[in-house]
Amino acid sequence: MKDFKNKTVWITGASDGIGKELSIQLADRGARVILSSRNVEKLNAVCAQLKGDDHVVYPMDLLKTEEIPQATENLLTQVGDIHILINNAGITQRSLTVDTDLSVDRKIMELDYFAPIVMTKAMLNHMIARGNGSIVTISSVAGKVGVPMRSAYCAAKHAIIGFMGSLRAEIHRHGIHVLIVAPGSTHTNISINAIEGDGKVHGVTDPAIANGLPVSIVAKKTIEAIIKQKSEIIIANKRESRLALLYRLAPEMVIKKLRNMRVT
Repeated sequence: MKDFKNKTVWITGASDGIGKELSIQLADRGARVILSSRNVEKLNAVCAQLKGDDHVVYPMDLLKTEEIPQATENLLTQVGDIHILINNAGITQRSLTVDTDLSVDRKIMELDYFAPIVMTKAMLNHMIARGNGSIVTISSVAGKVGVPMRSAYCAAKHAIIGFMGSLRAEIHRHGIHVLIVAPGSTHTNISINAIEGDGKVHGVTDPAIANGLPVSIVAKKTIEAIIKQKSEIIIANKRESRLALLYRLAPEMVIKKLRNMRVT
């Protein structure tokens, strides 16, 4: 892939953070962008910032996974081919496992794991019939290393990496590209929107997030990985990148470090 001209890109979680920035940068590169999330007002505000005038605001509540297949068919009828799907929507937590209600685990798994699976399955036959396409999923460094206060989030992000890895092997022969993106701490509203063990909104920006990578860099590197048809990319600061690498090479060393890691 050399550019995004005449390409339609569907982005979930497009109203804020990485999804918003991806929408802006992809539109700047000539893509037609379909923006999805629950917040129509924010989606319209993002759409108004995009270069070009053929973009589509398509509100969806991805927690209602049973509605995704029909919503996808309706969208395809409306816009025609969708060349790139970016599974970006998600939510994280801020709570110890022992203090986390099972409903929180289920909510995070529903949005961070099942929703992108249903989205992907809804798009697969269309991409297979066309013989090309890209499925991009935003996981996390937390999908590589299990860290304290994030048990449900880590579980969902680990799981989606496993699913997409298996899918990649299955559909390569159909000309479909699968990319997993694992960002580290990124300066977004992710910790403000996080949920605590009782389901309440966290409402606080953590120091790691406040000092995280600019969202513009994460979006830029993600787009470059799509162009280069990469299979997986970690986008993080040196400390987090090394943690993911070290966990693969010397897991016991990292496990001992995690016992004393200060996480908020």
